[in-house]
Amino acid sequence: MSFQTSRKEGMGAITTSVIAIAALVLGWITMEIACKPCLDKGREAIDRSLDPNYDPDDDNNSIQAPLNPNPNSSPDDVKEHNAPTPTNTKIV
Repeated sequence: MSFQTSRKEGMGAITTSVIAIAALVLGWITMEIACKPCLDKGREAIDRSLDPNYDPDDDNNSIQAPLNPNPNSSPDDVKEHNAPTPTNTKIV
């Protein structure tokens, strides 16, 4: 085996390694672009959970409605409202 042959084999291994690394980088970039919304939400959740100063009670939620909007309502009113209405159809 001559010096030229071993040098070509070494260059072939380096070329293969460079191509494999480039393919991995392009694959990673493709996944980042394709799954960006999901990955951003996940990273934001991880950042919040690892932040020692984060307090979930301090969040400004968009839900501003009270849990019980009508103080005069009772659970019986809710049952009557959600109850199915009787119909006058005859099943034969």
